[in-house]
Amino acid sequence: MMKKKSVSARKASLVLFLCQMISALDVPLDSKLLEELSQPPTITQQSPKDYIVDPRENIVIQCEAKGKPPPSFSWTRNGTHFDIDKDAQVTMKPNSGTLVINIMNGGKAEAYEGVYQCTARNERGAAVSNNIVIRPSRSPLWTKEKLEPNHVREGDSLVLHCRPPVGLPPPIIFWMDNAFQRLPQSERVSQGLNGDLYFSNVQPEDTREDYICYARFNHTQTIQQKQPISVKVFSTKPVTERQPVLLTPTGSTSTKVELRGNVLLLECIAAGLPTPVIRWIKEGGELPANRTFFENFKKTLKIIDVSEADSGNYKCIARNRLGSAHHVISVTVKAAPYWITAPRNLVLSPGEDGTLICRANGNPKPDISWLANGVPIAIAPEDPSRKVDGDTIIFSHVQERSSAVYQCNASNEYGYLLANAFVNVLAEPPRILTPANKLYQVIADSPALLDCAYFGSPKPEIEWFKGVKGSILRGNEYVFHDNGTLEIPVAQKDSTGTYTCVARNELGKIQNEVHLEVKDPTMIIKQPEYKVIQRYGQASFECVIKHDSTLLPTIIWLKDNAELPDDERFLVGKDNLTIMNVTDKDDGTYTCIVNTTLDSVSASAVLTVVAAPPTPAIIYARPNPPFDLELTGQLERSVELSWIPGDENNSPITNFVIEYEDGLHEPGVWHYQTEVPGTQTTVQLKLSPYVNYSFRVIAVNEIGRSQPSEPSEQYLTKSANPDENPSNVQGIGSEPDNLVITWESLKGFQSNGPGLQYKVSWRQKDVDDEWTSVIVANVSKYIVSGTPTFVPYEIKVQALNDLGYAPEPSEVIGHSGEDLPMVAPGNVQVHVINSTLAKVHWDTVPLKTVRGHLQGYKVYYWKVQSLSRRSRRHVEKKILTFRGNKTFGMLPGLEPYSSYKLNVRVVNGKGEGPASPDKLFKTPEGVPSSPSFLRITNPTLDSLTLEWGSPTHPNGVLTSYILKFQPINNTHELGPLVEIRIPANESSLILKNLNYSTRYKFYFNAQTSVGSGSQITEEAITIMDEAGILRPAVGAGKVQPLYPRIRNVTTAAAETYANISWEYEGPDHANFYVEYGVAGTMASRQVDIATQGWFIGLMCAVALLILILLIVCFIRRNKGGKYPVKEKEDAHADPEIQPMKEDDGTFGEYSDAEDHKPLKKGSRTPSDRTVKKEDSDDSLVDYGEGVNGQFNEDGSFIGQYSGKKEKEPAEGNESSEAPSPVNAMNSFV
Repeated sequence: MMKKKSVSARKASLVLFLCQMISALDVPLDSKLLEELSQPPTITQQSPKDYIVDPRENIVIQCEAKGKPPPSFSWTRNGTHFDIDKDAQVTMKPNSGTLVINIMNGGKAEAYEGVYQCTARNERGAAVSNNIVIRPSRSPLWTKEKLEPNHVREGDSLVLHCRPPVGLPPPIIFWMDNAFQRLPQSERVSQGLNGDLYFSNVQPEDTREDYICYARFNHTQTIQQKQPISVKVFSTKPVTERQPVLLTPTGSTSTKVELRGNVLLLECIAAGLPTPVIRWIKEGGELPANRTFFENFKKTLKIIDVSEADSGNYKCIARNRLGSAHHVISVTVKAAPYWITAPRNLVLSPGEDGTLICRANGNPKPDISWLANGVPIAIAPEDPSRKVDGDTIIFSHVQERSSAVYQCNASNEYGYLLANAFVNVLAEPPRILTPANKLYQVIADSPALLDCAYFGSPKPEIEWFKGVKGSILRGNEYVFHDNGTLEIPVAQKDSTGTYTCVARNELGKIQNEVHLEVKDPTMIIKQPEYKVIQRYGQASFECVIKHDSTLLPTIIWLKDNAELPDDERFLVGKDNLTIMNVTDKDDGTYTCIVNTTLDSVSASAVLTVVAAPPTPAIIYARPNPPFDLELTGQLERSVELSWIPGDENNSPITNFVIEYEDGLHEPGVWHYQTEVPGTQTTVQLKLSPYVNYSFRVIAVNEIGRSQPSEPSEQYLTKSANPDENPSNVQGIGSEPDNLVITWESLKGFQSNGPGLQYKVSWRQKDVDDEWTSVIVANVSKYIVSGTPTFVPYEIKVQALNDLGYAPEPSEVIGHSGEDLPMVAPGNVQVHVINSTLAKVHWDTVPLKTVRGHLQGYKVYYWKVQSLSRRSRRHVEKKILTFRGNKTFGMLPGLEPYSSYKLNVRVVNGKGEGPASPDKLFKTPEGVPSSPSFLRITNPTLDSLTLEWGSPTHPNGVLTSYILKFQPINNTHELGPLVEIRIPANESSLILKNLNYSTRYKFYFNAQTSVGSGSQITEEAITIMDEAGILRPAVGAGKVQPLYPRIRNVTTAAAETYANISWEYEGPDHANFYVEYGVAGTMASRQVDIATQGWFIGLMCAVALLILILLIVCFIRRNKGGKYPVKEKEDAHADPEIQPMKEDDGTFGEYSDAEDHKPLKKGSRTPSDRTVKKEDSDDSLVDYGEGVNGQFNEDGSFIGQYSGKKEKEPAEGNESSEAPSPVNAMNSFV
């Protein structure tokens, strides 16, 4: 029936407008009037044109309309009448045209697909809705398919296709993994507009088996999942770099059509290694500044609200350091119809004329067609008062039967517009809508507006009278508004009275009276005055008012535009404000505001609180403002200003501040000009051209600044050439083929005249070229395109205005844009200095190939593998930067006996150039680190089993292990040192033929061809008796390391003292004893035998024997017999406590190389201890708590444990044997 005849939803009210014809009527917003007037239907609410519904819910198709009388509703479906009474699933809401299709009670949404249109009809006409297309949303399942794993070489490109099922509306696509986490996207990996996942180049970390494409259908709130896609990346060395190739779109050109007002999306995704960077340009134009956005890492160009001007060729350029690729997309912007002038409702009186205008535009140009009451106007009932002329309907001499609703349809291949506009012909007598006897009150000398809102058809004529029998009001003292309002611009007291408004047309006449009262204005006849009050004094402000006797005034006091403080010191009277006992915080501005129902006035005064002056009291205040400002001797660049000072108020004026206003450039803004001493009342002022000067003067004394004086007369200086040129001129390229010239624009009056512009000139340096110049507007940047890459330019920027040029500017040197360096450094050589340091040399690159400011060179180096382990690991490249034009650099921190690669790159302001070929070098062997562990297990009477781990860092090929060990006796003296060389492929050793119940100390280290590495030490004891061995508990079988332990003992001797330092590992709360000897003597450790168990037992036995002998002797003496008693007892000292012989070569203390190593991480309580011997040797005794110290004959100091010391709790790694001299020293060693 109609060609794409559907209207957009319009919400219309009962307010009727006619804008085309002067004779048309306006219907006032009066609810009672609107209820009485007839009106054709107006569609106020309807469903959208393309209505996608949820198939699981009831379908609601909206159609609401208003009219008088209320309209009835009918529907068509697919162009034929839709009888809703015959379908039990369809109902229409009461007093509405809205349809409800019941789907939840057995109906199927698919059965109600189609095109629906609503008609609202009453006796004045019929309005129609849009063609509403009903379609249920669909979310189909994914087609099952067998997905083969993707095997991709590192560095190659890859596209994972999503191909979602076609849904309604189309689904939203996103990629996730099995854990429902979004896959990270970047410049290298991103999702295209079609939902596919693009890899510009794959990396090993891209290997995974759960690339899953999800499709979310919002209407049905469902998500469909594609089967997981597997990607396996295999590596090939080296990875080949590749220049960019476009993955999408394909080819060199493509086309795109978009509709006006929509969002234009253009996409370019490229493959390449390194990952290409995308740049967008519009050929022959600029991208729209405020409507252009870049998305998806600049792979997507987004232009919102496109118009026909956005048509053209858009080029995307993909670039990496190996080259570039581009694609041109030809964009054509078409347009669905859009309104230029939509038809508007007409309200006419019988016999009047009017027009309906329907003008629309589009691309292609839309066709205009008319309907009357929903029927094509060609077949609608004839109306002799109308004539159709293309996009206009002309109405002449209308009658009431001409009332109808007209529809204008504008359509082209991309869409349509449909608008309803009614013609309502009314014949109504006049009505006055302003309430009768309404009272208006105004203040004298202000405007008075008396309303007379009216309606009638034809439009009534309005007349005003004053008084019941007064004459009609005319003349310049009244203003008559089109809406019937009478305005008295300046109401006087004699304007008070009754006014009558009369409205008449050919159908009748009506009048209405209103009343006007003119009141006297409210005035403050005694205003508050400025006060200077001594601290703790009393301040009082007056505010005496005069007002109309019929108005009730209210007075409000404010302090600094806020309410008065809540303080009982503030007393508000009828016409005054009193502040008792003023303090410094009472300083401020006090305002008296007088309000009535008709007007408001205010006055302010400042209170200044000062300290109590000496007697007699003198009131000090800010000076009064100067006055009588006069300008004389006006010249082009100077003028003389004079003034008369105001009262200085007992504080001498120290200086005058002169300010100026530029009424031409910055009206209302005052600037500082100069200041002069307080004794001077004239000043010669320097002026600038093309400034409209006004001056004012402010006086200053010790109290403060006066109020500004009244402004002087204005003085406009003549225009002149600019005196100066822009500053901070620079030339720096932003792209390889341009030169961006920038400068700081002149400020305000620096222009010296109208028409400020800049002449920008440039030429290539050291080339015999002429200057190229261009004159630009008042901007601060100009871009020169098409320049060679990184060449110097001479640049100058000169200011000019309508009168001429500024002085010749100075030249500055700039450079066009940089590009990446072209070549890599050559002749790269590596000199290995030692196992951890190498020196790399290279030749400098030619400066012309740098194509920018040379910033230096970068050396990339990485460990390929360890030559001892032959195991590869993840390559962690390190970078060293050498600033300037250097040709060598040192590479520290290398690992011994390893294979390294490096390359060198030149760096400029744009970035890095290509890498030199990888250079392979090897570091020599070094000494190994200490073995990773040393464990001593399976102790027997004469053997111990040693197990060890190879060094964490062998730093070469291990040749052997060196094991040294020696016994330690009960006095902690060391026995002979035994050394054993063990093959490098061994990891354990059984030591046999050891002494039973003997403690041994072991020193263990690894060797390479370079030398021995650091050693580790352990101690262990062979067992005393196999018969006494219990069954080992879980975890037994190894000898735990003995604690505490002292390492890294160092000494520093002076003439009279020595510093001794060490690192301690073991339990807290230990005591330390130091022994030392004179060089060439042997130190030994003495043991207090009084604390030994065997000695105590021997003494007990001797005491018991002596007691028995005494008893025997007593008995015998009582019997009278005398028997000789042998008193001499042989005491045999335990051989364990005998000092060692000098010829066995051992001493009472020992140290080893391991003791000088710092503690490893994880040691129990490492700490540095320092003992300093000063003044006298016996001061060292103080370092042993409860220790008796003595010197041997050889001068050595012996520290020993006191028997009074309490036994400390045993640590987990300590021996549980009985106390012995060895154990007693464990807290010290």
